[in-house]
Amino acid sequence: MEQVFAPWRIEWVERDETESIDGCPFCVLPARKPTRDRESRIVARSQHSFVLLNNYPYNPGHVMVIPDHHTGSWDALNDTELLDHARTKTATINAIQSAFDPDGINTGENLGGDAAGGSIDDHLHTHLVPRWRGDTNMMPIINGTKVIVEALDDTYDRLHDAFTTLQPAVDTSHQMTDTENKQQETRNMGNNADHTSAMQQDADAEASNQAVTLRFDSHEISS
Repeated sequence: MEQVFAPWRIEWVERDETESIDGCPFCVLPARKPTRDRESRIVARSQHSFVLLNNYPYNPGHVMVIPDHHTGSWDALNDTELLDHARTKTATINAIQSAFDPDGINTGENLGGDAAGGSIDDHLHTHLVPRWRGDTNMMPIINGTKVIVEALDDTYDRLHDAFTTLQPAVDTSHQMTDTENKQQETRNMGNNADHTSAMQQDADAEASNQAVTLRFDSHEISS
């Protein structure tokens, strides 16, 4: 008998079933504390949008760019929100290309709920799916099964690193206040090498669990 190793499934086995999402997940998840971004699979945030890993990815790196504004209609977004979404999508494409070097990327929305193949129709979300030549096979057709070759935590790390290193679209100099404070404490404790190292590790760990903050040149549209 052949064996298929899927160690990342322990995340599902050990999940907290006592916590459920009451309401729109695209509103509830970004409203959580920033320290829960990794748990919520939010890898990056801009002023009016955020980037969320798909829990059931078509391919590694499958994410959604989602406006903060709860609406199912593009007409309901103002010009500033539309520009922010477009810039966030551009930054995400760059991050995907840097992290995964795909041959192509599918982008798009399922507008119209079930009729369009989507499951959430009252909060806009744009899918970005990395594609490689030959990434399809007989499994989805014969067995109705899609083989995912990478754990979500690994995908999160790769995209998080890519967002962090990309400039000028991404600016990590304004990471969350708690992280800044810990990094400053680390610098102030320079006389104690062991303590400094421990503090730096804590600060780095906290930063890796929080979404990368995307900052663009301007957030406003000139009339």
